Amino acid sequence: MTDDVYHVTRFPPDPRRRLLWQTLVACEFQKQIPPDGVVLELGAGYGYFINAVKARRRLAVDVWPGLLEHLDAGVEGLVTDVAQLDGLADGSLDYVFSSNCFEHVPQPKLVDCLAQLRRKMKPGAMLTIVQPNFKYCAREYFDDYTHVSIYTAQGLCDLLAANGFQIVRCVPRFLPFTIKSWLPVNPLLIRLYLMSPFKPLAKQMLISAIR
Repeated sequence: MTDDVYHVTRFPPDPRRRLLWQTLVACEFQKQIPPDGVVLELGAGYGYFINAVKARRRLAVDVWPGLLEHLDAGVEGLVTDVAQLDGLADGSLDYVFSSNCFEHVPQPKLVDCLAQLRRKMKPGAMLTIVQPNFKYCAREYFDDYTHVSIYTAQGLCDLLAANGFQIVRCVPRFLPFTIKSWLPVNPLLIRLYLMSPFKPLAKQMLISAIR
C-alpha cells in the first residue's frame, strides 16, 4: 500500500480544508509567528496550513512525495520523515506546527522528532500541535487505519514536558474530529466557533509548547 492510496481512500483533497486552514491561520496562528520568522510544518499533507502562513521562510515536511505539487510558490518542501530533519539548520526555526500527524507515527519516532526539534528550534520558539484527543474520540479514532499512537491532552502534554518542552497552552477541545459532519465550513462560523465556550463535536486538542 502506498501513501498515494491513502490520499485517495481516506484523505482526498477537499477545498473545505483549504478554507478551514486559511481561516484558522488568520484568526489563531498567524499572530504567534514573527513576521520575519522561519516556520516549519510537520506532516504537511496538502500544505493547507503552510500555504496560508505569512513568514520570511516557510518549510513543509512530509513523507508523501505528492506534497510538492500542492505547495504554493515560495514554500520549500522536504520529502522526509519527521524524525529525519538533518536538512534543517540547527537553531533556525521560530515556529513549528503539526496537525493530525503524530497519531500516525510510533511514539519512539515522535520522541526522536522532539529531540531533533530541540536542536532545530531557536530558544523560546513555539511548537503547536493540533490532533485528535483520544479521550473524546475513542469510538471513531481507528476509523483511520493509519492511526498507530494514542494521545490525550494530558498524556501529550506530559510527553512534551518529559522531552524538554514547556507547555504554555492546552485546549482539550479545540476543533471537531473531522470536517465530514453537519457543521458547515464557513469563515464567519469558524470564527464564532473559536470564540465560543460551547464547541459541539470538538474532539481535537490544541497544545502549544516552547523550546
